[in-house]
Amino acid sequence: MKKIVIIAGARPNFMKIAPLIKAIEKYGKSELEYSLVHTGQHYDKNMSDIFFEELGIPHPNINLEVGSGSQSAQVAEIMIKLEKYLLEYKPDYLIVVGDVNSTLAAGIVASKMGIKLIHIEAGLRSFDRTMPEEINRLVVDKLSDYLFVSEKDGLKNLKKEGIAKKRYFFAGNIMIDSLVSILPKLEKKNSEKPYAVVTIHRPSNVDNKPDLENIMNILDLVSVDYEVVWPIHPRTRNNIDKFGFSERISRFRLLEPLGYIEFMNLVYNSSIVVTDSGGIQEETTYLGIPCITLRHNTERPITVTEGTNFLTGPVLEKVESALTKIKNKDYNINPKIKYWDGKTAKRIVKILLEL
Repeated sequence: MKKIVIIAGARPNFMKIAPLIKAIEKYGKSELEYSLVHTGQHYDKNMSDIFFEELGIPHPNINLEVGSGSQSAQVAEIMIKLEKYLLEYKPDYLIVVGDVNSTLAAGIVASKMGIKLIHIEAGLRSFDRTMPEEINRLVVDKLSDYLFVSEKDGLKNLKKEGIAKKRYFFAGNIMIDSLVSILPKLEKKNSEKPYAVVTIHRPSNVDNKPDLENIMNILDLVSVDYEVVWPIHPRTRNNIDKFGFSERISRFRLLEPLGYIEFMNLVYNSSIVVTDSGGIQEETTYLGIPCITLRHNTERPITVTEGTNFLTGPVLEKVESALTKIKNKDYNINPKIKYWDGKTAKRIVKILLEL
């Protein structure tokens, strides 16, 4: 029996671990024993607990309850608390997903303790080291014993970085597994006016007044043809109030942060998405919904080259050009990307059984 610890800590993690746990239960239960550790990096109910209920996965064996704090403090506390648990549980493997602080902290602890480290969603690169997530990805991929890659660009990146070929596997996009699993729960609805779903939270877009004012100008442009529907991040909301933009957003439809199914139902019925997030670039590509990404780079370039994603940065003229192309349907209407098929977790478990 192989003992595995699976780490989750932030909202994007839950959609990635859910299919894995289900696949272990279905295909590997006789050979794989797992323990689920929630680091508590996201601790609001809408940001964590609800995902266990919606995705049909068991609640964690332990919650480290690290809460908020600076990145360094958060990483340090996860390392201290996780080490104690790993000494007690004694796993053979530790699995991390994505690129959040929990991923980095757990990866370092496992590597130092001699526990085999597995990274799911490896090889993604934005090539922008000002992004904390990029540092996390680079470090964890270097430390990992086995790496599961979601898209072909990841294979190229790992090869360039000198990662031995026998250590990485092209398994596909595990987050699409979660999306496929909830599709029967999504309902097509007729809205009076076409709407744009907005998610904006990155410090480079919201943490100082000129940048946030630029985002306001972009959303004003979007609102000419689309109703702006905005599940607003607490950080963004606080800065809007602080910088005096509350009046400007009063004509938008503002929502509290949503659970996974509710949010994806909102996206499913939208005409476009405007975001600075990562994973939603993949979800919109799978659904064939055009996405405007207000970042200068993306760690998911396949969503641009083969998907529905327009990488405009927070640049008004580029957003305007993207909106014109979307109106003229000048984008990949029905993208099909290899191994984005809902079967990634099954492929991963098959490989785990063979290790």
